[in-house]
Amino acid sequence: MKKLVPPTLVALMLAALVAIPLPAANAQAGLVSSMISRLQRNQENLKSMRANITMEKYNSQLRDKDNYSGMIFYIPGPGGSRTSMLRLEWTKPQHETLTVASGNYQLYRPRLGTVLEGRTGGMKGKEGDLLSFLNMSAAQLRTRFETLEYGGEETLWGGVWTQHMKATPKGPANYKYIELWIDKEGMPVQTKMVEKNDDSTTVRLSNVERNQNISNDQFKQNFDSSVKHIKG
Repeated sequence: MKKLVPPTLVALMLAALVAIPLPAANAQAGLVSSMISRLQRNQENLKSMRANITMEKYNSQLRDKDNYSGMIFYIPGPGGSRTSMLRLEWTKPQHETLTVASGNYQLYRPRLGTVLEGRTGGMKGKEGDLLSFLNMSAAQLRTRFETLEYGGEETLWGGVWTQHMKATPKGPANYKYIELWIDKEGMPVQTKMVEKNDDSTTVRLSNVERNQNISNDQFKQNFDSSVKHIKG
């Protein structure tokens, strides 16, 4: 049986990379600093983001891949990540919707007739670890990563020009490293997290629309009485 990938893993990973600039490394500092500057400008100018999203989950032991696709909506909050709003809706291979607003999350699984809900700070495991990125200052991030390496220029499918970075954590972590690709606007359009067992999760944004009007209703879910609510 294929392992279900928690949508929170992807959503929080993307929100962290969109919302917070990473620290520069010593090696190739000029190139890295240029990337950081673009990330910061994107962060400062970003009012909303809507995009198609794909995810590839690779199992290194089975040498098998699971693929997912859907839509993501994001509005950064004026008070930082705690007030940001996010909607991640998978349409393939199955329908699931995660919304995050006002520090609360709801994960709706129509096929099960359930919604898992709770405070974002109460998420455990990888979700909680990735969520911690949202609440870290730049100074805290500098203590989190051992190295930040410049990986060069790459053209992703669709002809999107990017620059590539690899961040290695300092001290204990649930993953070996995170890779990040940003476009010319400073938008993180691809991320890859490699775990200690060499499993990996690669997330790609395409058809990115920045600073378009997004209704707050996108971040609210309404359920009929048959849906079972489960506290996370």
